[in-house]
Amino acid sequence: MEMEEEEEEDEQEKMAHAEVLELWQAGLARLVRDPLLCDLPAQVTAEEISSQVALEYGQAMTVRVRRADAPEAPMPVVVVQNASVLDLKKAIQRFVQLKQEREGGIQHISWKYVWRTYSLSFFGEKLDDDQKKLREYGIRNRDEVTFVKKLRK
Repeated sequence: MEMEEEEEEDEQEKMAHAEVLELWQAGLARLVRDPLLCDLPAQVTAEEISSQVALEYGQAMTVRVRRADAPEAPMPVVVVQNASVLDLKKAIQRFVQLKQEREGGIQHISWKYVWRTYSLSFFGEKLDDDQKKLREYGIRNRDEVTFVKKLRK
């Protein structure tokens, strides 16, 4: 008898979770209809919403990241105003991971390999100090940073 009650409680918890998830998705869908947030995808995350709001309030900036060997459009990566190079790298990783999940692409990327093989560059200057602020390199809102392959020594 106790087993049946536990199974019933588990089923109710699952149902409650599904209902909460559905309500959450409906709320997010209403949020992205707002003119300030209309650029966001339908399956938006809370992090993307907070980044967009921070952009609107001038607390964040968009850095466009382009691969040197690819003609595609640059990735618009959002970071806080006083972000370091490491913050930008982490934001790039999150951006690419979300993009891959939404498009059904490669699920695992070895970022250790990526950062060992490629570096970021701004007007020919490599962003090689992870602790240095983007501002110190002269990077401002809507500036473009490039992925360049590291040369072997």
